[in-house]
Order: sequence, then structure tokens, then C-alpha cells
Amino acid sequence: MTKIAFVGRLGIVELKDTRAMAKQQTILLVDRDTDFLDWAKHQLQSKTARVLTEESSDAGYKTFCMEEPELVLAEMNLHPFTGMELLARIRKHSPNAMVILTSAFGTTQSVIEAMKMGAFDFVRKEQLPFNLTVVADAALLAAAELRSANAFKPQLTVEQHRDEIVGRSEAMQQVFKMVGRVAGSDAAVMVTGESGAGKELVACAIHNYSARSNRSFLAINCAAIPENLLESELFGHEKGAFTGAATQRVGRFEQCNKGTLFLDEIGEMPLQVQSKILRVLQEGTFSRVGGNETLHTDVRIVCATNRNLEEEVAKRTFREDLFYRLNVVRVHIPPLRQRVDDIRLLAEYFLQKIANRTHTPPLKLTEEAVRVLESYPWPGNVRELENTLQRASVLSTADILLPKDIPLGVASPETAKRDDTPLDLMPKDRAVEVLFQAAAEDSSLPLLPWIEREFTLRAMQKTGDNQVRAAKMLGITRATLRKRLDRNSAIEEEEE
Repeated sequence: MTKIAFVGRLGIVELKDTRAMAKQQTILLVDRDTDFLDWAKHQLQSKTARVLTEESSDAGYKTFCMEEPELVLAEMNLHPFTGMELLARIRKHSPNAMVILTSAFGTTQSVIEAMKMGAFDFVRKEQLPFNLTVVADAALLAAAELRSANAFKPQLTVEQHRDEIVGRSEAMQQVFKMVGRVAGSDAAVMVTGESGAGKELVACAIHNYSARSNRSFLAINCAAIPENLLESELFGHEKGAFTGAATQRVGRFEQCNKGTLFLDEIGEMPLQVQSKILRVLQEGTFSRVGGNETLHTDVRIVCATNRNLEEEVAKRTFREDLFYRLNVVRVHIPPLRQRVDDIRLLAEYFLQKIANRTHTPPLKLTEEAVRVLESYPWPGNVRELENTLQRASVLSTADILLPKDIPLGVASPETAKRDDTPLDLMPKDRAVEVLFQAAAEDSSLPLLPWIEREFTLRAMQKTGDNQVRAAKMLGITRATLRKRLDRNSAIEEEEE
């Protein structure tokens, strides 16, 4: 007896005896690889499950229409039409059909589109030897529950914009699947993760794959706007509402009607503004600052934070009722140091992006350069990786990227190998020792100027180039920060 708990489109499904089905069920396998078909058929066929196989998508669709199988397991790379097209035809013919797509190379777009179109799951072939029966049994049980409940409705497919989320790791595959699942609804989504992990890209992908994709997507960094101006930015203001309000201003909620509003760093939002956001979510109404007219809006909210909002609620710095309104669906983006498998792919993507912008051939990655990139902990996550590769492209004197061309932060590659803990997570005395060790290994390094320069750059990276927050993080005034930035720019120009 196999007992599992599977988290899918229907929530958590407990499967007590995955082979004890009341009646024989039919599974259809569609794949060009006959060896795979033989192996999968052997794994899935039992007294309660018969397995049919086809080698082409048109034959697979004909068999589906004749046999009406409870589950279809189809490869993406099929002929004469793709597995995605097969999924679309099957779902159009039978909206309740359970389809699992497989691929040796699942791209971001294909995973998200498959989940949005109603696929039960998208599984890379390298994972099938470990969980083929588990995911198949969960899909069969879900099919049985759908038939008895008769509650699942067909999902419409819409042509979508391209996104720029990159990743092949299992952690990012789960993010792609979640984006595909939530995109078709209007539920509020909370995206969590460290600074620089790519929260805005995920929010944009949710919008691009939603029915609102032909409407506005607006992003606001709640930490970058002064507290006294944030309310006006979101809701607008009437002429004369406050000093300097010379004209009426339309806020983001009006501009974004029928679209998606992304509220980044929502944990920084003051309580007064939180109350008005809650009213919009509950009633769809608001008033401009200084105005009495009640305005209506239909906006989907996607928010992001790198704070622990549960702790902020406990400290009463974030409203509990608003937290539950926003936290309907949560998508967590793991830090880059936890998905090393993505670093090479991201590096190649950023180098190509830089080449497209500068109209030059992309730099080629050497294996030594990849090892350096993969050994560094990336406390600034994907944003730091992109910025590093931009600087490396400027410093490189050849058409290949060498380790000497990679200007990493305060942790050298050797330090990262010895200790992968970011400096800001180390005990203070230990972090100081790491800095002195780096200076000892490079006698030409002027320690204090180097520390000032690198910490200034790192503070700007970690705050998304927000000078107010960066200055606060460094314990200096904004004017002092500006002087440091100007001095760093002058140094970089001299070095070039």
C-alpha cells in the first residue's frame, strides 16, 4: 500500500491506497521514444490500470477521443503537432481531462503555459524514474474526484507576452507552475523572497498570463516613495489638497483600472495607507486625497516583500486584516545560492541581453568562470549577478569571460568556497576577520577605501538603488551617499 499527500490544482489530496481503484482506469502515453513507452507502460500497467501507447500527436488525439482515458501522459516534442497543442485539443474536447506533459528541456514559458491551459502537471523526464507512479496516481484520483463532483470548468487560453524568468532548477520549476496556476484567477498574490531574487518578474509573468494581460501593469516600490506622498501616488489628489498640489492628479488605482498593480516592498507601507488599500480590496472604492467623490476601480493586486509579514503583524506594524487579504496565494522565490543549477543559465541569458543592447557578440563563458560564479554566495541574488556580468563585460579584453574579469563583491571566490555565509549574515567579528583576510591575500588592496566603495555599491544593490534606504543602511546622510557615488563614478571612469 502506498500512502502519499499530493499538492496540486485541487489542493492537498491524500491518497491512501494508490492502486486500490474501484474500476479499471485507462492511461494514454504519447511519446516518440518507443523505449520510454515500453518502460512507462511497464511501470503503470496493473490490474486496475490499462495503458495505451501512441507515437504521434494526431494518433494520440484520435485514441483519446475514442477511448476517453482518465489520464494522458504526453511528451512536448511530438509530431505533427506539439504536446502543447495536443493538450489544448484534449482540454477543448474534454475540459475535465487530466494531462501530464513531459519534456527533457522544460522552458519557463512552456511550464507556465501548460499549467495555465489546465495541465495537471509538467514533469521533466529526468524526474520520472522517481515519481512517475506517484504523480500518475494523484492525477487518477483527482480525475475520479472531479467526475463525482462535476465541478471543474474549462480554462480559456489566451495568447501571452513573453516573460524573462530564467531557471531550470526544481525550485524555479515549482515557481513557474504556481504562476501558471494562479494567473487565470483574480486572487491577490503575495510574492516573497530576498531582495534581487526577481519578485517583479514573477508579478509581471502573473499579469502577462492572465485575462488582464491587454490592460496596464503598473509597479510601485512602496519603500522608494516618501510616506507623505505614497497615498497621493496610489489614490491621486485633488487640486489644493496639500501644499504643492497645483493640479488634480490621477493615482495608480485609476490608471490601472482592469489591470494589475504590483506593490513592491509592501511591508514598508505606513498604516494609514494600509487602511485605504484594505478598503479598495474589500469594496473596490476609494477617494482621492482631499476629495469627497467615491471612485470605483477593478484592480488585481500582486504584492511583494522581503520581510516576514507575520512578524510585522505581531509587532502591529502591519494590519492583520490586510495581511490575510493579500496573502490569498503565496509564491516564494528561493535565493540564488539555493539554486546553483540556474547560475550558468542566468549568466548566459544576461550576457546575451548585454550583447543585444550593445550590438556586439556575447561573451563566451569558460568553465573556470562558471565555477567562480557558482562558488560565490550572491547575497544580492539575481540582480547582483546581472550587475556583476555588466561590469565584467566592460572589463573583459577578449571574447571570452575569464575569472580575472569577474568583479565579485566583498567575498572573493576563495572566501566563498571556505564559507558560503553572506557577510551580512555572519557575526560582526567574523565578518571583520574575512575582510582582513582578503586584504592580507592582496597586499595592493587599500582596505578602507575598498570597503567604503564596495559597501556603498552593495547597499545600493540591496535596496534597488534607493538612496534613502541605502543611506539609512550605511548609517550616513543621503548627501554623503551622493558624494560617495559621485566619487565611485569618477574612479570607474579613470579605470576605463
